[in-house]
Amino acid sequence: MRLVGEEGEQLGILPIAEAMRVAGEKNLDLVKIAPQAKPPVCKVMDYGKFKFEQGKREKEARKNQKIVEIKEIRLSLGIDAHDFNTKLKNGIKFLQAGNKLKVSIRFRGREMTHPEIGQEVMKRFAEQIAEYGTIERMPKMEGRSMIMFATSKQPKS
Repeated sequence: MRLVGEEGEQLGILPIAEAMRVAGEKNLDLVKIAPQAKPPVCKVMDYGKFKFEQGKREKEARKNQKIVEIKEIRLSLGIDAHDFNTKLKNGIKFLQAGNKLKVSIRFRGREMTHPEIGQEVMKRFAEQIAEYGTIERMPKMEGRSMIMFATSKQPKS
């Protein structure tokens, strides 16, 4: 097998017993890093320290990534101007925070016969948030609900 030292230096091609002896002399472990290679590649290292460092790197990577949440705003067919503006402010706030936005309208009873009114409300909402986000999915009926998705225009940081 090909042996690599603890500092990354090549120690040559050695039999397994010889490689184990070299690792034993340095009080380190012999770790197979490329078993499919011809000949297989092994490295002399402190495996416990290696696993600890790897865990630290993974934890740091998880800490630095941003989780995008989906925030939902529910509108209604006969929404008043003030209520609409309140929902709009919340939607803008969610988009500025870098979250995805799900806007939905639930149709109750006879409201199902007028989906075009829901389309108009959604279109008005989409026009108002256009400065802060882009519409990812246009309004679409799903059962008794009309759903639209918007994402933030801000670059992910």
